[in-house]
Amino acid sequence: MTKLKKRPRAIIFDMDGVIVDSMPYHFIAWYEALRPLGVRVSAFEVYKREGERWEKSLKDFLRMGNIDPAPSVMKKVFLERQKIFRRYFKRTLFGGAEEFLRCLKGKGYLLAIVTGTPMSQLKKILPKRVRVLFHTIVTGDLVKKGKPHPEPFLKAVRNLGLKSSQCLVIENAPLGIRSAKSAKMFCVAITTSLPKEYLSMADVIVDKLEDITGLIEKTCKIHP
Repeated sequence: MTKLKKRPRAIIFDMDGVIVDSMPYHFIAWYEALRPLGVRVSAFEVYKREGERWEKSLKDFLRMGNIDPAPSVMKKVFLERQKIFRRYFKRTLFGGAEEFLRCLKGKGYLLAIVTGTPMSQLKKILPKRVRVLFHTIVTGDLVKKGKPHPEPFLKAVRNLGLKSSQCLVIENAPLGIRSAKSAKMFCVAITTSLPKEYLSMADVIVDKLEDITGLIEKTCKIHP
């Protein structure tokens, strides 16, 4: 495995597909909300957009079906999507994720989340006992430009009082990787949602969170 030249001071995590096993529920929610309009989206189309602000994703999905993304339509579909997500979603952290976060914090790392999910939804997805482990959380509604723009990660860096070179990012989707690399950060991609060929911009690609332990902190073991 590729080794970091220097121990990072902060570890920045995406949430969906990295900490929380939620991507299948996001797909179901988009699929069911768009189906009455005659728009069919695949899991791949949803997964490759992970991290993107919902407004951008929804506009593109509607245009795929030649539907005008008028504000009234956007609002109706998004509210339906949220309702469906709440109906199906079962809060499931990836095995060992919480243990890993607690170990990293105990070792003195600063922890952050950068996600396209709005803060109101993040609070429903991520248990409070896990949220409090993070020194800063940057959600999609706290930035003007979402992933793949570097703004979300740069905001996290500013909040942490660090430089980009002092941070390591863990992502699972192309847009998040592009965002991290544009912010001049070392990025590790994890294949929880997409195969390696879609994550090639990352510095390192691993198959599961457990594989990252040797790269970041070998004394932090995961027991899924």
